[in-house]
Amino acid sequence: MLFINYPKCSTCRKAKNWLEEHNLEFESRHIIEDNPTSEELRRWWEISGLPLKRFFNTSGMKYRELKLKDKLPGMSEDEQLNLLATDGMLVKRPVLVDDSLVLVGFKVKEWEEKLL
Repeated sequence: MLFINYPKCSTCRKAKNWLEEHNLEFESRHIIEDNPTSEELRRWWEISGLPLKRFFNTSGMKYRELKLKDKLPGMSEDEQLNLLATDGMLVKRPVLVDDSLVLVGFKVKEWEEKLL
């Protein structure tokens, strides 16, 4: 599994600890140093079945600075994916990716249901 995270993020740290406590193997990827590409994001979004907006870090400063709450509804999916690929701080984290599974954000109950 690929664990995309921001090490300073407390939710990411909780998720990483949870993975380690359950002896789940993963490769860690720093979302700022190695931001997901628009192609990766598109593939993950399609696998996840989630609305594209769920991939945005709506509580982040960058999201508010860019006034994306107002802009996203008028943007195409390609424009949104390209925007996400410009800055890891726009992406909701952590993101956990496996061949047929993508989890966005850390919700213990969801992770237990999908991974254990």
